Amino acid sequence: MNTHKVLVIEDEPALARLAQEYLTRDGFDVTTAADGERGLALARELEPAVILLDIGLPRVDGLEVCRAVRSFSDAYVIMLTARGDELDKIVGLSVGADDYLVKPFSPREVVARVRAMLRRPRTLPDGAAAARRFGELTVDPLGREVRVGDRVVELTATEFDVLATLARSPNVAFSRTQLIESIWGPGWVGDERLVDVHVGRVRRKLGDDAGDPRFVRTVRGVGYRMGPG
Repeated sequence: MNTHKVLVIEDEPALARLAQEYLTRDGFDVTTAADGERGLALARELEPAVILLDIGLPRVDGLEVCRAVRSFSDAYVIMLTARGDELDKIVGLSVGADDYLVKPFSPREVVARVRAMLRRPRTLPDGAAAARRFGELTVDPLGREVRVGDRVVELTATEFDVLATLARSPNVAFSRTQLIESIWGPGWVGDERLVDVHVGRVRRKLGDDAGDPRFVRTVRGVGYRMGPG
């Protein structure tokens, strides 16, 4: 039986009940909150593994909740956005969300996304545990730590997974599809710009210049690969 805690922060009662019912049936310990202020308090109190977070919340909106959560938690955050609202998706990811779901969503898709998130801290492949260096940058997969010089860089779980995947095969140019399949799973469906947003956040935190990057390079027409640092 799965005992991971999931926090659903959603102000539409029917959607919150549906997500809670299906996740509970799948063995998760689910708590709901109907506004951002209460959701933020529960995120601190319960320390959930996954947070389903609506953007349009009363009292404190979902973007502010996500920003605040990222100051004290590495929980996976899945944003719930309105259908066709591309800006909400991109902005939500830019403040630290790991993934998104478009409403109205299938409850089975909710369960599948949550389970996919929790499968990600998997056993490292053979030879992948060694720390890799790229100039000043050190990526330590075993300790899940990133340093630039002596500075520890605080990445979200997804940001770390993106960087570690690239670092594991530094001579490989990964397409966005390959990164999605490696990190989010082969069943993920959505906008491949998800990868671009996370790479952008990684670059900013590393102090990498997107126009002339040292660490994460864009391979035109393909995707991304590691640079020499």
